[in-house]
Amino acid sequence: MKHRYLQIIPFSFLLLAATAVYSKDYSVELTKSTGTQVKLEKVIDGLSIPWGMTFISPGKFIFTQRQGGVFLFDIKTSKLIKLNNTPKVMSDGQGGMLDVATPQNYSSNGWIYFTYVKEVAGQGATVLSRAKLEKDHFTSWQELLVSDSMTDENYHFGSRIAFDDQGHVFFGIGDRGKRPAAQDLTNHTGSIIRLKLDGSVPGDNPFINHQSALPEIWSYGHRNPQGLSYDFLNKRLWEIEHGPRGGDEINLIHAAKNYGWPVISYGKEYWGPVAVGEGTHRSGMEQPHKVYIPSIAPGSLLFYSDNAYPNWKGSLFSGALKLRHINRIQLNDKGEAVGEERLLESLN
Repeated sequence: MKHRYLQIIPFSFLLLAATAVYSKDYSVELTKSTGTQVKLEKVIDGLSIPWGMTFISPGKFIFTQRQGGVFLFDIKTSKLIKLNNTPKVMSDGQGGMLDVATPQNYSSNGWIYFTYVKEVAGQGATVLSRAKLEKDHFTSWQELLVSDSMTDENYHFGSRIAFDDQGHVFFGIGDRGKRPAAQDLTNHTGSIIRLKLDGSVPGDNPFINHQSALPEIWSYGHRNPQGLSYDFLNKRLWEIEHGPRGGDEINLIHAAKNYGWPVISYGKEYWGPVAVGEGTHRSGMEQPHKVYIPSIAPGSLLFYSDNAYPNWKGSLFSGALKLRHINRIQLNDKGEAVGEERLLESLN
């Protein structure tokens, strides 16, 4: 059997940074779900806070560590290289070097996309950049968007990157600890951003002709997007975000839609059993496709479309940071969440 585990669940650094993974135990745990045995192997450990990863070839992937630094790992040789010429990041709280992703046309143009936190006037802003890799260093760095998301808080920076098949890049930004800002279209906080691959604003973005809104915004009313994935089969953009105490959400993202935070939420306040906002529903605000109560603390999101494991095809996967498992959501043809499975819970 070919080693396909990294292609199936690359979002899970639970597998990459685990103290020990015993293939006998965990192949049995996954057999019922997949319809076949799955072998899990630890390929690297001793990492700090790995945040994002992307394959640049079938046997090599790049990953980031939040405190700064980007690394290249060769699965075949187990060689780990720290890559040079990376940007200076503001590593504070939840901020630092964040996501890394490659578009479908990576093999032809070589662009690798990053999000990270940059210091702007003493505060942190989520940045989307891109660069090219030459051997052990990056070249041609371009800051595509330094977002208007600066606050004096050090959390809720977002952010994951996703690409569609129309030449667009998406990434999410959290509310930056200022809840009402997620309903304010004059800044980027609490929003999903949509740009062309070169960083320019698409002419069909929903707010491009609104004087009271930033043109890069695709959707808004998000608390803290921690996963973003595009379903190429059905042309759907999926997002998962942290709720407060309960109320993590999976959302199907549409242009110009308001996803409600902090006006509506399924979560409670941290200081007591009190609902956030005015309730769970309000006219003109979108409902999530899936809510987690209690929270699983999502760390990522992938849509699985391969044929290696037919039982998984069309499912969403998220790494759960709090409850420590891989969360699989089964979707029907309409994109409705019809089932949930929690994988690798015993790995802790």
